[in-house]
Amino acid sequence: MALSGAVFASFQTPLATKGDSQAGRIKHLQNANSLSSTNNKWSVSQRRTLVSAHFKDYIDPTGKRSFSVEDDPQGRHQRRLEEVERLFKRVRGDSLESLVMVDALQRLAIDYRFEDEIDALLQRHFVISTSESHSHHNDANDLHEAALRFRLLRQGGYPVPSDVFQRFLHKINHGTEKRKPEDNDILGLTSLFEASHLGTEGEDVLDQVGESTAQRLHASLADLDCLQARFVRNSLANPFHKSLARFTAEDILSNFVGHSYSWTKDLWELAHLDWDIVRSVHQREILQISNWWKDLGMAKKLKYARDQPLKWYMWPMAILTKNGLSQERVLLTKAISFIYIIDDIFDVYGTIDELTSFTDVINSLAVYRNHGWIPLYSLRKAWVSLLSAFLVEARWLASGHYPTTQDYLNNAIVSSGVHVLLVHLFFLLSERINPQSVNLLENTPEIVSSTASILRLWDDLGSAKDEFQDGRDGSYVECYKQEFQGSSDEVARDHVKKMISEAWKRLNKACLYPGPFTKSFTKAALNTARMVPLMYNYDDNHSLPLLEHHVKSLLFRGPSF
Repeated sequence: MALSGAVFASFQTPLATKGDSQAGRIKHLQNANSLSSTNNKWSVSQRRTLVSAHFKDYIDPTGKRSFSVEDDPQGRHQRRLEEVERLFKRVRGDSLESLVMVDALQRLAIDYRFEDEIDALLQRHFVISTSESHSHHNDANDLHEAALRFRLLRQGGYPVPSDVFQRFLHKINHGTEKRKPEDNDILGLTSLFEASHLGTEGEDVLDQVGESTAQRLHASLADLDCLQARFVRNSLANPFHKSLARFTAEDILSNFVGHSYSWTKDLWELAHLDWDIVRSVHQREILQISNWWKDLGMAKKLKYARDQPLKWYMWPMAILTKNGLSQERVLLTKAISFIYIIDDIFDVYGTIDELTSFTDVINSLAVYRNHGWIPLYSLRKAWVSLLSAFLVEARWLASGHYPTTQDYLNNAIVSSGVHVLLVHLFFLLSERINPQSVNLLENTPEIVSSTASILRLWDDLGSAKDEFQDGRDGSYVECYKQEFQGSSDEVARDHVKKMISEAWKRLNKACLYPGPFTKSFTKAALNTARMVPLMYNYDDNHSLPLLEHHVKSLLFRGPSF
């Protein structure tokens, strides 16, 4: 199939296995598909049965919803929306309570329903944070409020300075560690730890804050009650800024340590109702994708390729979170399925001569820019770059050549597929499309390269356990050990983790100063980076247990709070 018919996202999976025969490499992929089916990980047929069962319970044979008038979820959902909208008028806009409410809406993944109200509130807090008369008390309550305000403002795109935390460092490093921490201490330290993840390059104070608070919080765990300990552990393991709210909302109760507000019940009920709506949308999309994939017959035609459409759907489901973007999610999933197959062709099936001819054919599909810009020109350019990067990696592996770490990463930023993904998302979102934004996007700006670095480096950390690759695929870790002879695997992996941390700082800055790009686009890039650890966190059984847990909760069980 011509690539011009599948012009969307690509996520590069591990490189081909060195030294294997073609038949052996194909068997690796067949084993991976077989394992997926027998272990019920990502099997289309099995997941379709689960999803179909949900829909048979949800929709009657005539196609009408089976809810009674007295139990109308849409009506209750609308009433709860209106009640929460009124909350924004009742809660004082410059209060800690208003910040906690916004944080709760975000953690419950229902903030998209109140974007205008939240932005108006954050504008007010931005004025507070930049006011010379802003209080500089350094008690625990002020620490919590200052840290929460900082994090919410930075997440909202407000460039608030980080030097406000310099005055807290002495208290953190020389606090009374022997006494049992109080609720306000835990709130303040945890909020400060969460805020430290919004740092950019050169903000040393946030690096110091992150290290100091992490040490203090780890040391305090033995003195905390169960709820407090769970609250701290969740924050340490999954900082909110680097997590996907829909996948972590189950822990919302533990995040309300030290808070008690009359509106929490309203938010809880709205979140449950909203999740039901979101779940039904995702289930319809999965049915659509499953039927399309079955009718396409690609899994039968290409035995060597992976057969995991539900797993592929997880990417657009995480990246595009608004209900109204259903068509975009479906299109992205279809495209991702083709890219995984093309990736398998490069990794385990095609010879170098075949891959070279394939790339040349795609490169010859000329698209001319007649006037201004057209999406197909940008898409073709991104796709040609992607396939060329795939080919470079295939040649490296075929020759047994280890590139320098810099050469590897420069190429991997392209072969990650993130550039192709974000080019397509940019045109799908259809926001602020002009020559300036298009030209910048075509030249791999920081928001693209930093996201791509996070994805590929995480991929390389997890690829040793990925789908029977057996750790023999090309990776930054291996290139580092070759370039710096004598380095252990542990040293190389620690270096990669530091590089991921630096890439996050660059991504934070790119989102804070987005230039011609919109908030929707920058959030899509952020969500791509947030999804990466779940997609590459393989266990010893070549499985993704954490991702599977979240998927079951989101698509089939619903939240437990």
